[in-house]
Amino acid sequence: MKFLKFMALLEGTSLLLLLFVAMPLKYQFGMPEYVSLVGRAHGGLFIAFNIVLFYHVFKGQISEVKGFLGFLASLIPFGTFYFKAKVLN
Repeated sequence: MKFLKFMALLEGTSLLLLLFVAMPLKYQFGMPEYVSLVGRAHGGLFIAFNIVLFYHVFKGQISEVKGFLGFLASLIPFGTFYFKAKVLN
């Protein structure tokens, strides 16, 4: 479960970097290369987080409902932080 919590932090951080750093750099300062870099990193972390999440579901370490909530949390900003703090406690 420690690795799942760590992945939740990484995935959430990458989404926040994409939305609040890379996107403003692209649209306010004309620097689209940062969206490409951070976007690729976030995409990989998103997939990795969900693989780890559903691995724990299939192993029976967390319920299917919590797994689905984790997936939904990975789609919204700050979601994985909330998931880690409140659901995985």
